[in-house]
Amino acid sequence: MKIGIIGAGNIGGTIARKLAGAGHSVKLAGAKGPDDIRDKAAEIGAIPVAAQDAVEDVEAIILSIPFAQIPNVASVFGDVPANVVVIDTSNYYPFRDGNIAEVDEGKPESVWSSEQLGRPVVKAFNALLAETLANGGMPEGTATRIAIPVAGDDAHAKSIARELVNETGFDTLDAGDLASSWRQQPGTPAYCTELTLTDLQSALSAADKARAPLDRDALIKSFMEEKSPLSHEQIVARNRKMTAPR
Repeated sequence: MKIGIIGAGNIGGTIARKLAGAGHSVKLAGAKGPDDIRDKAAEIGAIPVAAQDAVEDVEAIILSIPFAQIPNVASVFGDVPANVVVIDTSNYYPFRDGNIAEVDEGKPESVWSSEQLGRPVVKAFNALLAETLANGGMPEGTATRIAIPVAGDDAHAKSIARELVNETGFDTLDAGDLASSWRQQPGTPAYCTELTLTDLQSALSAADKARAPLDRDALIKSFMEEKSPLSHEQIVARNRKMTAPR
């Protein structure tokens, strides 16, 4: 499959590495242009390009940039064919992104993203930590394989997204339409808690829309107050504890 990835950070770069390793043709665009990521792309096995080139002649586009930056790349999507799948991996964090009134008032993040881009998106790859994505993948059929939710309005687009997630080493759960994607946003029991498929289903069902942003902000506050970095395992454990249903 021909895939364009906009965003060469921890998530976008790792997805590029895994999908290139799986045999896909991957174009990778970073914030500072192709020259800035040329060595990284070569090591990954991707082609370094500008953002406008990442969306040309591809079957899927993965958008992996800070949430508030999404409007800044909307112009490159103007001529992208309607049948190209667009996957949004971003998450809204007001302390980083600034406050976005519509999202603060309850609009699901990827509904907002879709509106900014002027086309449908699939919400995927957002509910796992960069360390999990890089090193937590397991072969298909492993009993303890971590699962992540995939939400969207188009069944075919979701199936493509789920296929790509599977190739990176994770099970997927159809999390419903895009309006339901708030259930996998920061502060919910499904977000960055490394659950198996069965447990992920329970976590999505237990999500509390009003409580999620409060837990999101409480988690960020607790992490920022730490005097020394937590281990990956400690971060996951805290996410589970502070977002557990109650």
